[in-house]
Amino acid sequence: MIQSLKERIINGGRISFREALDLAETPHREELYEAAAEITKHFGKPEFDPCSIINARAGKCSENCKWCAQSGHYHTDSDVHGIIDAEKVVAQAKYDEKKGVKRFSQVTSGRAVKGEALKKICDNYRQLKKETNMFLCGSLGLLEKEDLQQLWDAGMRRYHCNLEAAPSYFGELCTTHTIDDKIKTLKAAREIGFQLCSGGIIGMGETREQRIELGEKLREVAPDSIPINILQPIKGTPLEDMPLIDEDEILLTIAIYRFLHPKAELRFAGGRKRLSREAQLKALHIGINSAVVGDLLTTVGSAIDEDRQLALDAGYK
Repeated sequence: MIQSLKERIINGGRISFREALDLAETPHREELYEAAAEITKHFGKPEFDPCSIINARAGKCSENCKWCAQSGHYHTDSDVHGIIDAEKVVAQAKYDEKKGVKRFSQVTSGRAVKGEALKKICDNYRQLKKETNMFLCGSLGLLEKEDLQQLWDAGMRRYHCNLEAAPSYFGELCTTHTIDDKIKTLKAAREIGFQLCSGGIIGMGETREQRIELGEKLREVAPDSIPINILQPIKGTPLEDMPLIDEDEILLTIAIYRFLHPKAELRFAGGRKRLSREAQLKALHIGINSAVVGDLLTTVGSAIDEDRQLALDAGYK
């Protein structure tokens, strides 16, 4: 089964949700991982694709996402600040660019960036475009088409909005917005011309089937990049005592997502630092071919130089 499904994908076909579930139950894990690696090599580039982010507005978010330290509904040690100045944004981007990073994103807390905050974010992008050669991305909430158009005009070219969890589970984690709200924003961004970045968080108490359900739902969006976050329980959030998902389940998820999304960038994001180096290398072999590098939003990420060496050791340029 594994080989026939792999050949179907390499020849331009796709697998069904039922077939993805069957793959996840195979006792032949190593065969599955090697097949996923072949798909990655067939459709992917030999260069690893790192990106970096800056927390452009932090804390006091109106949304009640149970995993998030920046929600105003919970008491955490998360920073709180308004939209940061262009000088700080540009300085961070220039540093990352010198380290070889080619993509840079402003990320904000809150349901959406509107009004004067949106104007300031757009000014930051114009300054970034003027002073760097970075490919500019953004994660700025649930925006309308007219807001997205302003960002496009300012030079941003990829929009990020994670679906986060399976439709059957999302309502258990957040009640202030829906997956449909997210998809509406992503489709509006696609209509303007943006590339799309959308993935989720695994290890939030969902079942294996629900992790695959999220992968299936993402096909409706067809993201260019799929961030795979691994929950790091944060004190003060409702998920602070969530047991950690094990490494084997993380690797299995990556393999299945590669079968579901053969051409997308599978991007290591938050939480991967707790994985052993062996597991990280295997993840890069199976299907991870990009990563968010440097510090993350509410947890410490991996140093850019360490990530470069990891990618080289995994066989990427």
